[in-house]
Amino acid sequence: MKPKISIIVPVYNVELYLVQCIESILAQTITDYEVLLVNDGSTDRSGEICDEFVVRDNRINVIHKKNGGLSSARNEGIKKATGDYVGFVDGDDRLDPEMYKKLYQICVDTDSDIGICKLGREVNGKLINDSNEIYILRR
Repeated sequence: MKPKISIIVPVYNVELYLVQCIESILAQTITDYEVLLVNDGSTDRSGEICDEFVVRDNRINVIHKKNGGLSSARNEGIKKATGDYVGFVDGDDRLDPEMYKKLYQICVDTDSDIGICKLGREVNGKLINDSNEIYILRR
């Protein structure tokens, strides 16, 4: 069955953050998604970490490719995506557990193609610019 969301994570030398990133995706309250980890030629342990998560959850797929930059990695993920919607997460991001559930539901409820949410930044262990606002773009 086709997933509701394909979550694409370009990965390049983010071994210090990648485990938390992937775990925050796996903690999403919506569960009908696939995760495409696109290892863009990392020279640290990022590729190995991606491979470790594949055996933990069957929703995760890894694409290993030669380094081509962020856009190249995202485009490779898009080629393999099978979901109704596509989401992008950077390898050093952490997600609120409700993020994709809210984004998906607002897009469905409003017949929108794109949902955008604000972000918060962590500085010295403190979250700033925290917001739960979601924006939609209609066709």
